[in-house]
Amino acid sequence: MFFDEIKNPVRLTPEARTQIQDTFRANKIPDTYGLRVGVRGGGCGSSWLLGFDQPGQTDEVFEIDSIRIIIDKKHLLYVFGVEVGYENTEEERGFTIQKPDEKLAGRSVK
Repeated sequence: MFFDEIKNPVRLTPEARTQIQDTFRANKIPDTYGLRVGVRGGGCGSSWLLGFDQPGQTDEVFEIDSIRIIIDKKHLLYVFGVEVGYENTEEERGFTIQKPDEKLAGRSVK
């Protein structure tokens, strides 16, 4: 199956990885949860989806840099290759998502 061949559909920056692990610990999020990466909406009105969730029947689960990543199979094509980062500056604080073919760095995902 196609999904079995994909090992790392998304990348995590070291800052994002640290922030995700800290959030899991600080909020005592159970090990059954992971970071859901996806898209919401469609067309020009689509936005990124990040959140802590449990996998469902239509999800694929990946272990990336010791972080459990959950992606709905329908979203895999859209999120493939994205980099999840974390920015902490005076102007911005939050997760960022950057696609290799787009310049989205600096946009916070809430």
